[in-house]
Amino acid sequence: MKAGLIGKKLGHTASPAIHEKIFQAMGVSGTYDVLEMPLDSLAENLKRLAQDGYTGCNVTIPYKRDVMPYLTDISREARIIGAVNTIHFTDEGAFGYNTDYGGFGRSLEQAGIGVAGQDCVVLGTGGAARAIIQYLADKNARSITIVSRHPHSKIEFDAFTKKIGASEIDYQSLEMSRGGDVLVNCTPVGMFPRMDGCPVSEACIAAFPAVVDLIYNPKDTELLKTARRHGARTRNGMYMLVAQAVGAEELWTGQKIASSIVEQIAKEMEHLYE
Repeated sequence: MKAGLIGKKLGHTASPAIHEKIFQAMGVSGTYDVLEMPLDSLAENLKRLAQDGYTGCNVTIPYKRDVMPYLTDISREARIIGAVNTIHFTDEGAFGYNTDYGGFGRSLEQAGIGVAGQDCVVLGTGGAARAIIQYLADKNARSITIVSRHPHSKIEFDAFTKKIGASEIDYQSLEMSRGGDVLVNCTPVGMFPRMDGCPVSEACIAAFPAVVDLIYNPKDTELLKTARRHGARTRNGMYMLVAQAVGAEELWTGQKIASSIVEQIAKEMEHLYE
């Protein structure tokens, strides 16, 4: 099987290593390529990949929206979220999906973090945040609050949050609030190499019994370390990263992959970022 990652500048991505581990666990003979390409050749390259025998590919920023007009059809989650991170090439065409949505769900389930009936706060308004927000809405979170430096500055994002029934506030308002049940960081604050950063204050973090950080490098961000000092249940981004890759492999192969495999690969990958 041939697969790969589409992006503009990919640098040191963890995706090839993760997919190679998935191939081994499934007993599949496959390759996973890094596919850097400019925006103006995106349509042409998608056709070439299909012709060259690729089963599928993942898509990373900044192309998660740009690939959508060139696909035969798009899944419900990807269409509502407005972003595609997985493409499956078949004889019928190229089909788009968003496995960040399911990967986040698997990560929460494995960590024992429930969101139904809970007050959830999401930091950030990027593509990953949209997948997380949609998941929280679909799983019946009691309330969803999105925090950004400039609330209501993105017309399309405003329409998305309004449809869901989420509210938008700034960081000062969050610091003055009473907290909530689940805090999810979808910003890069605290990511390598600026690992001393933290998106919110310790007092704010202490007001949440569950804290999730989508960052996986480093394994333990300042946000998560602070949350654990206050007794919170925590989860970093590695399990979600592996789970969304597994979700892509399941689409490409039609085979279900056991949660134990996801957990094992996540543990192996986490050792690289300790």
